[in-house]
Amino acid sequence: MAVIVKGTGMTTDTRDKMVRTAALLLAERGYAATSFQDVIARSGAPRGSIYHHFPGGKEQLAAEALRWYAGRNRVQVGGDAPGGRALDAVAGYFAAMASWLRKTDFKGGCPIAGVALDVGPDEPLHAVVAAAFADWRGVLEHAFQAEGCAPGTARALGALVIAAAEGALLLARAERDLTAYQDVAAEVLWHLRTTLAAAAGEPAASAVR
Repeated sequence: MAVIVKGTGMTTDTRDKMVRTAALLLAERGYAATSFQDVIARSGAPRGSIYHHFPGGKEQLAAEALRWYAGRNRVQVGGDAPGGRALDAVAGYFAAMASWLRKTDFKGGCPIAGVALDVGPDEPLHAVVAAAFADWRGVLEHAFQAEGCAPGTARALGALVIAAAEGALLLARAERDLTAYQDVAAEVLWHLRTTLAAAAGEPAASAVR
């Protein structure tokens, strides 16, 4: 079924499915170990459709998959809903990723991080990866500033959340266990709670660990 989207041209359900499937495979295997054949097999897409939809080849498909995931993830990590609290958004993000790890039997990770490990600084996909991480940090930085943090503190907290979440994912996948992941999440949330309480002028005791 073809759908016309004003300003973006024509896309199809098959194309969207291939993009989502590619994101899942990149999360599991990284860029080097993911092929067009893998995407076709997992998505059930017709073999001839992949070059029709992605004339730029594997690199184009990967770039679109990463952008799709990055856009989806920015909503979770930043709490875009009006009135949303940054702390609640980050807690929800950690919980959602823990659920994802369980659901995929610790095979699912972050496609952005997976591709970051496989591409060099001069390759086009490196720019897509860097833009995704920068965007997530920016969303968090804005959210923390909105809750009273100084710009430098907000910037550091944004980097802390992304770095801790990505590192915790790697630990959980390597150990096939959520213990370390949950420890990291708890420490990050405690630090955020304490810092945000101080920024709001609340007593430190209100930030219960």
